Amino acid sequence: MRNERHSRAQFDPVTLEILWTRLVSMVDEAAAQMVRTAFSTIVRDSNDYAVVLLDTRGRSLAQSTLSIPSFICTLPATVKHLLAAFPLETLKPGDVLTTNDPWLGTGHLPDINVAMPIFRRGKVVAIAATVAHSPDIGGRLRSPEIRELYEEGLRIMPSKLLERGKPEPVLWRILETNVRVPEQVMGDLWAQVTANRFLGERVVALIDETGVDIDALGAEVQRRSESAMRAAIREVPDGEYSYRLESDGFEQPLVIATRVRVKGDTIAVDYTGSSAQLPKAINVVPSYTFAYTAFALKCLLSPAVPNNEGSFKPLTVTAPPGSVLNPHYPAPVGARAMTGHMLPPVIMGALTPALPDRVQAPSGSPQWCVHLAGAHQGRRFATVYFMNGGQGASARRPGLPSISFPSNLANTPIEAIETQTPMVMLGRDLRRGSGGAGAQPGGDGQRFAFRILADTPTTMSFMANRLRAAAPGLNGGGDGALGAVRLNGTPIDPRRTHIINTGDVVEIDTPGGGGYGRPA
Repeated sequence: MRNERHSRAQFDPVTLEILWTRLVSMVDEAAAQMVRTAFSTIVRDSNDYAVVLLDTRGRSLAQSTLSIPSFICTLPATVKHLLAAFPLETLKPGDVLTTNDPWLGTGHLPDINVAMPIFRRGKVVAIAATVAHSPDIGGRLRSPEIRELYEEGLRIMPSKLLERGKPEPVLWRILETNVRVPEQVMGDLWAQVTANRFLGERVVALIDETGVDIDALGAEVQRRSESAMRAAIREVPDGEYSYRLESDGFEQPLVIATRVRVKGDTIAVDYTGSSAQLPKAINVVPSYTFAYTAFALKCLLSPAVPNNEGSFKPLTVTAPPGSVLNPHYPAPVGARAMTGHMLPPVIMGALTPALPDRVQAPSGSPQWCVHLAGAHQGRRFATVYFMNGGQGASARRPGLPSISFPSNLANTPIEAIETQTPMVMLGRDLRRGSGGAGAQPGGDGQRFAFRILADTPTTMSFMANRLRAAAPGLNGGGDGALGAVRLNGTPIDPRRTHIINTGDVVEIDTPGGGGYGRPA
């Protein structure tokens, strides 16, 4: 059924719903393609990726359902930077662009962004883009204690990954020779390229079938999403709402302070009063600061509308230059999620007086994962495994146990861990009662223990938070339990890099989420 009128006329509601749903289905299909072809457990088992369809101006139209929430805001910004370096009119069919620059991308080097213009009859009709957390990017093992960006690995400035369908040999060679597990890194990159190509084929087939103009459809989708968000904001009483949260930090607690100003159909968020940037890798670049601020507001105000760029037009986010939420280059940023994941709890804490039935207490999950790198029987390994804490409770329900929030990272399966790394799992279960007490209790964390079997010393580091400052309860709810890591029974600081040896046993307790409301 060809219908060329879609490129010229307004979309009726039924047609719009059908086409919009198909866009989401297409990016979900492309995401499934990427997961099936990926080499690393990070993409295949832990969901640390995104697939996004964008219009020819780099504005997002649809995001895959299981994507990491922050990527819906960071990936369009990245694509716009790539198009500034490589204008559409200079690109040819088969060209694929890439960068992992933290200030142009998702905020740290392991996330590699890949974008591809979609051509139909010699004309670019849309852009397919993916981002995935690479299993390794060279440099030091990712750790909060890194002091500058240059230690964190290979930085790829906007470049062509493929030119007319052929790999750019110099860039691919640089990547292969600067990472610990090239077969996994390059395998995941090809999975991203495959997903982009698959999405491109689906978009062209949709246009062939319906004659729809993707830019026109995108404009209508974004307009309606923006309208829905503005209508939701108008229901919030005008005013200024503030909140202050302390996190672990290092020598001193890390402070995140915010003022949320609601005026009419707009919201402005200001993080003045937050800690200054640190010579540690927990700084957050502005795109990531915006992303997790916008995600929290989307959850509170317009959760049912599918993700696209229109929802975020009524929002502005500022943080002082030189602060932990807007650091000067070349600040270290590799562990930026340890700070960035605190932003939704801060936004929800601020808006509790206005939206008490919608907010959620802080979670214990920001962010827990273990990095291991070494060699066994002459073969190198570099792995990242996620182990989530408890979710914060809300007025409506208890927090879920051992779940990632505000991210969307799955707990890495034991079978995948033991297959990829020379270790044996000794146990994994919930920490019963570790969630904060409340009218609705917080979610429980988990206990996770393993013995390392590598025949050479192994480097180990963590992304770990809530070690000294528990996830606080909300509206009278209790705090969640603190997290902890033990090496051979002795507590260690997981924010520092450690060397472990054959037979060493590591035990991990992830934190519980905060409770909501006073216990009955």
